[in-house]
Amino acid sequence: CLLLMQAEGELCVCELTHALDLSQPKISRHLAALRDAGVVSSRRQGQWVYYQLHPDLLVWAREVIDITAAGVGEQLPFVNDRVVLAAMTNRPSVDCCA
Repeated sequence: CLLLMQAEGELCVCELTHALDLSQPKISRHLAALRDAGVVSSRRQGQWVYYQLHPDLLVWAREVIDITAAGVGEQLPFVNDRVVLAAMTNRPSVDCCA
C-alpha cells in the first residue's frame, strides 16, 4: 500500500482494497497502524477516508520508500496492483467505500 501511495498519491481505502485484493478491515487496520506511526496521514471526505504518505515524513523514511519503489516497482505483484487500480471504474463512488 505504501508503494501504491508513492506512485499514485492520495488513495481511498476502497481503492487500496480493490488494488490489493484484501479485505477492508485488514487494510484499515494496517493503515491505522501506519497513521499512528506517522507514516501516512488521512482525511475524511463524506463517507470516504483518503490516505497519503505523510507530508512531514522524515526524509530518510521517504527515501527508503522511494528506493524500494525504484527497486521493486516494476516487478509483477506491484505492476499488477497498479494495473488493477487503473482499471477500477468506480474510483471512488457510492458503491466503493460504503
